[in-house]
Order: sequence, then C-alpha cells, then structure tokens
Amino acid sequence: MGFRFFRRVKLAPGITLNLSKSGGSLSFGPRGAKLTIGPRGQRATVGIPGTGIFYTTTFGKNRRQKAPEEQRTTPTVRPADRLTLGFFKRLITPDDHEALIDGWRELTLGREEKALDHLRDAAHLADGAFLVGILALKRGDLSQAAAHLQNAVQRADELGQLFARYGIAATVSIEVTQEVSAHIGPDIRGVLLALAETYQAQGQLTEAIACLTRLRQLEPEDVVVKLSLAELLWDVRPDDRGTYEEILQLAEGVTNDSPIHAALLLYKAKALRACGLRDAALALLVQLRTRKKDRSDELLRAIRYEQALLYDESGEERRARAEFEKLYAEAPDYEDVAQRLGMRPTPGGSAR
Repeated sequence: MGFRFFRRVKLAPGITLNLSKSGGSLSFGPRGAKLTIGPRGQRATVGIPGTGIFYTTTFGKNRRQKAPEEQRTTPTVRPADRLTLGFFKRLITPDDHEALIDGWRELTLGREEKALDHLRDAAHLADGAFLVGILALKRGDLSQAAAHLQNAVQRADELGQLFARYGIAATVSIEVTQEVSAHIGPDIRGVLLALAETYQAQGQLTEAIACLTRLRQLEPEDVVVKLSLAELLWDVRPDDRGTYEEILQLAEGVTNDSPIHAALLLYKAKALRACGLRDAALALLVQLRTRKKDRSDELLRAIRYEQALLYDESGEERRARAEFEKLYAEAPDYEDVAQRLGMRPTPGGSAR
C-alpha cells in the first residue's frame, strides 16, 4: 500500500498549489486531467470519469533544462511550514481538529508513529477514523483497521468534510488484485474498498463480499469495484456456476481500455473457460494480449498463463507447452509452471 499526502491550495480556477514532502508544485487543468510541474519534473494525470482511476505520466527534469535564473526563482516550501496551524489559529481550532492536522503534518514528513499519536485523538471523527484505519491496514493491524474503518462507514456523511475544510488532499494506493492497484480517498468508496481488503486479509470473505456488494449498489459502473468483486467471488467459490454467471454480468459491456478493465476481462475469460465456452475465452485472451502498453508484467503473465491453461484443456499440448516455456523463461516460480514443464517434482509425485 502506498500513501500520497499533500496540501492543495487553490490559486485560481483550474490552478492549484500542492505542498508535499518533496516540495511545492503547481497543477493546471480541469478535474480529471492535470499537468503538474514540480521538483520531480512534469506529470500529466488523466482520470477515467466515474471510476476513481487515474494514470500519471512523468516527463522528467531532463526534457527541458531550466535556465539558471529559473532555478533560482523556483519556490520551495520548508517542511516546518507545511500543514502547520499558526498560534492564533490554534486558539480557535477544536482540539480534535488540531490533532487531525498535526497527524496530517507528521504523515507529510513521513513520521507514521508520531502521526498515529495525534490521529488516535481524532479517531472519533470520520476523517480521523479513515486515516487511522488505513494506517492500521498498512501496518498489518487488521483488527484495529476493521474497527476504525467500520466507524468511518457509520459516519459516511461526514467523510472528506475536514479534508475539504482545511484544504487537504490524500490519495491511498491500495492493491485490488495481485496485478492491479487503485487509488482511493476519504469517501464511502475508499472506506468500503479498504474495509473489504481488511476483511479479505482476515479471512472474513463473506463480510468482504458484503462490502463490495453494497459499494456496487452505490456505484454500479465502478470498474474497480467490479474487479474486486470478481476476484473475491472467484477465490471463494471457484467451482460454482453461479460465480461464473455473476462474473460474466460484472464484465458485461467492458472493453480493454485500461489495466483495470483488462484484469476484469481476464476474469471473464476464466469464467468463459469454466463454462466450457473455450472459443469465446480464447478470442478474448488473444484480444487482451494485443495491447501491452501500460500493462504490468504480472498482468501480462496472468493472461498468458490463462491462455496456456485453455490450450492444455483443449488438447493443444504443443501450444500450451510453448506458452508455459515462455512463462518459465520470464518467471521460473510463476504459479505451477515449473511443475507443468517437469522442471521440478509435482506435489506427491516425481518430475516427469
């Protein structure tokens, strides 16, 4: 889990100043499409409306060398000046709000222990519960994570209000599947996704499915939620025809637009294979493999592995072996590829 935290100050319509651990930066553009210029170079961020997904491309500092006078005039922000309430403002700020702000500051500076010391005093607030729950999940304290995230769900109407009031933006990168991560924030979508991940890590799979089902009712077209639910259903009931039919419904109308979409279509291919619709599954996998840009190696391997399984089940042993050999060359420990190739003994047997 990655944690990105910054303070955002609106300067003018479409222009914001981001104050973060790495210094100051400027963002230009409407919501969903931003160009950010800062100490780490230029970044273009484009979001998919209604999905909570966005992609960032970094152009880097070397794309254009700054002149000496530009370098001298680049504004910097000292760590001590970030997320700090002035003396007089502290006199009129509620204690729990002050604890939340101090926790934000410590997170910005990368001091999680000190951040938690402050945030625990704000954990009764919706935004405080969200942060403490996320940090507990990151640290592997699953019982604490579940308790605080449940508290945040109960106060869903208040989520994000204090972030907005004090001009703070927080984005958490959370693993949705082994191949794909999603960005979440302090809202009901983010809390329910994090809570589902917490329940799943605890082995409380029924509760995790309930979280995702509720979230799908709130946001029926959110592809991240669909993917999370498809993965969980496959893990919990892999031999249930009802699972295959539900996954096919989740993937209905989805096209190969992004890694998130591709991962969901991979589960569709699995469901088609399980239903005996091998030609349809193969056609979909071939389509997925034609697009490699922005796809992680792990996702591409998962697609190749599924295609190899499909060839194997169809009696095309040579084609299956060719795919397994390519996987073995890239990642010898991937799934059960080594055993299938006879490179090591199968459980309870000997190498072929």
